Amino acid sequence: MSVGCALARAHFLFRQHLLTLLDHPHCTIHASCAAFAGHNKWSKVKHVKGPKDATRAILFQKLTMLLRLAVKEGGPDPHLNSNLANVIEQCRSRNMPRSSIEAAINRKDKAKSFYHLYEARGPGGSSLLIEILTDNKNRTLQEIQHLLKKHGGLLANGARHNFEKKGVVAVSGEDKTGNLVVMDEAIRLAIEAGAEDVQEEEDEDEKAMLKFICAVPTLHEVREKLESVGLCCQSAGLEFIPTISAQLSDQEMEQAAKLLKALQECVDVVRVSDNIA
Repeated sequence: MSVGCALARAHFLFRQHLLTLLDHPHCTIHASCAAFAGHNKWSKVKHVKGPKDATRAILFQKLTMLLRLAVKEGGPDPHLNSNLANVIEQCRSRNMPRSSIEAAINRKDKAKSFYHLYEARGPGGSSLLIEILTDNKNRTLQEIQHLLKKHGGLLANGARHNFEKKGVVAVSGEDKTGNLVVMDEAIRLAIEAGAEDVQEEEDEDEKAMLKFICAVPTLHEVREKLESVGLCCQSAGLEFIPTISAQLSDQEMEQAAKLLKALQECVDVVRVSDNIA
């Protein structure tokens, strides 16, 4: 079965499940506006490969920034700061050394750091949200503007309206017994766990993964239910999920991939969200 046919079937089955549950007086399901991602071309193109050591260094740098941001927003105690607890688990799943995790949590910045969210337009009219953590806003702003201009983008108000902040539980494409989790089964588990949507994607190593999307207050509950039925949780946290997708040509997609790579390599950028289909 082709990817297109598989996604069409998955979308149909999901809607059938939704109609069944919506008719049930005791069930409330909110359908997500985001389409199933599948193994689309963008999920392959955007993970621009580089030397493994360089990729690992950049990954740990971004995880360190996520830890600092979580501490800044909710304090250094993971028992009282669920976002920090989720980031710590993500760090462990990526084999980040414990000493590095603790150093990031306990770090005392010499200069005060600021969090900011930049809204931008990318190639093909795509929307980007660029989260930064910096001790010099002017320096970072100039760097972001330079990278956007160089790769066909610009800062633009309004991009935030194309996203919703959601809880996201990322799980392996295989369950704890090593069996592949097919989309039909993922859809059923998503509904039972209280998730709004499930997307099939590839991680940086081109391995299959599933992203279960849910309302922010239900993140912990959804994660626990998915783990209880044998799924392998890789991470759980808050992300900006697009409500409107942008369709790009192959050329625009290549340009967007270069832009995202440049932004992600910027030392002050925590993460970048896009709405490219």
